[in-house]
Amino acid sequence: MTVPTDEADISELSEAADEEFLVDVRGLKVHFPIKRGIVFDRTVGYVYAVDGMDLRIRRGETYGLVGESGCGKSTFGRALLQLEPTTAGEVYFAGTDLAALKGEELRRQRRHMQMVFQDPLGSLDPRQTVEQLLLEGMRAHGLTKTQDAHARLTDLLRAVGLPSSALSKYPHEFSGGQRQRVGIARALSVDPQLIVADEPVSALDVSVQAQVINLLEDLQEEFGLTYLVIAHDLAVVRHISDRVGVMYLGALVEEAQADDMYASPLHPYSRALMSAVPVPDPVVEDSREQILLVGDLPSPANPPSGCRFHTRCPWRQPTRCDTERPELRTVDIEGAPDSHRVACHFAEAIARGELARHDVTAVATDPSRAADDGGEDFFGPASVAEAL
Repeated sequence: MTVPTDEADISELSEAADEEFLVDVRGLKVHFPIKRGIVFDRTVGYVYAVDGMDLRIRRGETYGLVGESGCGKSTFGRALLQLEPTTAGEVYFAGTDLAALKGEELRRQRRHMQMVFQDPLGSLDPRQTVEQLLLEGMRAHGLTKTQDAHARLTDLLRAVGLPSSALSKYPHEFSGGQRQRVGIARALSVDPQLIVADEPVSALDVSVQAQVINLLEDLQEEFGLTYLVIAHDLAVVRHISDRVGVMYLGALVEEAQADDMYASPLHPYSRALMSAVPVPDPVVEDSREQILLVGDLPSPANPPSGCRFHTRCPWRQPTRCDTERPELRTVDIEGAPDSHRVACHFAEAIARGELARHDVTAVATDPSRAADDGGEDFFGPASVAEAL
């Protein structure tokens, strides 16, 4: 590899990176203050919803973001679009730092970034017809002055599989799948480059989910879109994603190509998630590794010290795990691609089978109470195990 020797070479490399990656998030944090008091509000703490996210999305790819409810996925998606104020970090979109934009500059930039929400009925104004819903964004960005609005709306409805007669109808007149198609058409109405799809099919019937997922793939090919798909359904993410990131308590714990992630997850949390995905073969299902995580997700207002996952980890070690937070790094495992990154101190040892898995039978309410022997009883009082 040639090492750049002057500022011109470094600038060229930076421009090349900007061309490859549409989204570049560095150290993003979103902390919500906890207020107390009736007359004089005072801040007594923070909810660390997103706490140090590093994520890059290439142009034209689909990035799937998965994790338990409450891990900060949706907050991250909204912060990426600057719909939530960020506490720290940088969000670059096509080389532009969105965190540095305010007012009209940010509004103009939002034309290129749109969101598809989880609940299609709640995200559509019930007092507006489909035509009014679609025209609203186009007018806000001045697109009705340069385009034939009616022809544009007809083309949008055709693209999402709805008839032109739907323009005069209201959201309550559609089924759930049709309403989500209207939401997708609204996102497409301003010609975006990036679409953040926050649980786009979780509110739909199973029979309709595949139709909407296939529609998103067709639209990506037709319009050259880049997707960030936020979901908890691992089967949906596997079907649609090029790369997958696993999020836990405000940060990424693993990132890899979709096939690599599902074939050989390396982080203990990812392994637990993948082991919960049912396999349509009873022989394989009965013989494969099953990892049952104990307890609920820790409170984001009081996250554990060190590795955020150590209070539930079956491979927790008495050193480093509860004192040192691991960085998201490329693993040093033979055969693992350079794109596979894991935030675990002992990922290599776990993958090689050098560390034995112990049974975690209970969860400590206070991480500082954990003993240092790494045994199966170090978490204190017993509680009911909860499988993912």
